[in-house]
Amino acid sequence: MKALKTAIFAATMMSGASAMAAEVSGNVALSSDYFFRGIDQSGGEALSGGFDVAFESGFYVGTWASSIDFSGGLELDYYAGYGGSFSEDVSYDIGYLFYGYPQGPSTEEFEEIYGSVSFSDVTVGFAYSDDYYASTGDSTYIYVDYGMSLTDAVSVGFHYGTMSADDDANEADDYSITLSTEAAGLAFDFSWIDSSEDGGLFADNEFVLTISKSL
Repeated sequence: MKALKTAIFAATMMSGASAMAAEVSGNVALSSDYFFRGIDQSGGEALSGGFDVAFESGFYVGTWASSIDFSGGLELDYYAGYGGSFSEDVSYDIGYLFYGYPQGPSTEEFEEIYGSVSFSDVTVGFAYSDDYYASTGDSTYIYVDYGMSLTDAVSVGFHYGTMSADDDANEADDYSITLSTEAAGLAFDFSWIDSSEDGGLFADNEFVLTISKSL
């Protein structure tokens, strides 16, 4: 995994050198809660945001951070990947993602490789780690997303994901439905989130509001 990380970042830097044009974007969001694959990460309100640099070649790098209620209160992620298209209707994305907790123990940090293929409004993807959160062993997450417009101003997204892992405590299915709209330069997402597990930090018929701004 470390070798893969080095290779992806090296390729990205080469891409930046060969394709001078790059697009920089950012975002900031305030959510009533933060769930990751059906597991509560913040125990309430969460402030998050990130920056991305995308090159003409298809390579990109970025970082994203959020407040959480464990590991010192901060999640700080870094990622790099490559996206492209097979045709007008079929696109793909592959990459590397590092989940960091700079104020917590380093043993809780972990890495994943990810990939997805999108067919029009449907995306099928996976994420794999050979040493998941807190050194709990292998994990594989597989998901399906579908989005559609209800009106010119409102869209809806459906999500299903399933986690298989060496540590049974991390295994669960998660589901969500999200209504999205924009107003006054802000994006509003209202989500219903649930999971196959009961109790603990797993989502159980939860509702989350997120207000975000692109920078």
